[in-house]
Amino acid sequence: MRLRRYQRSVARKKKGSANRKKAVARLGALHRRIAHQRNDWLHKLTTGLADAHPVIALEDLKIKNMSASAKGNVDAPGKNVRQKAGLNRGILDAAWGEFGRQLNYKLQWRGGQVILVNPAYTSRTCRICDHEAAENRKTQSVFSCVACGHTENADIQAAKNILAAGHAVWASELARRPDACGGEVSRAAPARARRAAPSKQEPTEAKDLV
Repeated sequence: MRLRRYQRSVARKKKGSANRKKAVARLGALHRRIAHQRNDWLHKLTTGLADAHPVIALEDLKIKNMSASAKGNVDAPGKNVRQKAGLNRGILDAAWGEFGRQLNYKLQWRGGQVILVNPAYTSRTCRICDHEAAENRKTQSVFSCVACGHTENADIQAAKNILAAGHAVWASELARRPDACGGEVSRAAPARARRAAPSKQEPTEAKDLV
């Protein structure tokens, strides 16, 4: 992997040397390129989702807590520190927070909405019989309900629970609206005129919408 090779190249260079400065500059340029590629992909993904779906349910994840270090302190040293550090890097590289931020303001532009769902027990509650137990999650990838026997991929099972919870919240909000008359409610037309910047740039209005 090029990133790892560049990082090792910097580590091998003598501090303060001209060669180290060149290696650091080359590593920085690669990091910027990766960041631009990630941002471009996120914009394309979130724009496609916002165009296709008026309402999207997401887990209300506490990313800052999830990516916190596990090293602990002198009195209470952490466990599996290296493994947790790798997990933290994976979470941050996936840019979950930026994904949710972009999806939120793009749906608001189009008259849609992002609904945040409490992630508690979504991965171990059966979507068929509603039985909740830690034993339902046999492995990281397999869900098998001990009550009704329903078996499914654990991530897909959790995603369907999140979607159902989002639908319930959305239906409740529609029922409280004074203009809801039982018919199909369509979202407003996209506010294209409010896009003062190209699609790959961050709009100034986004700060007020998120």
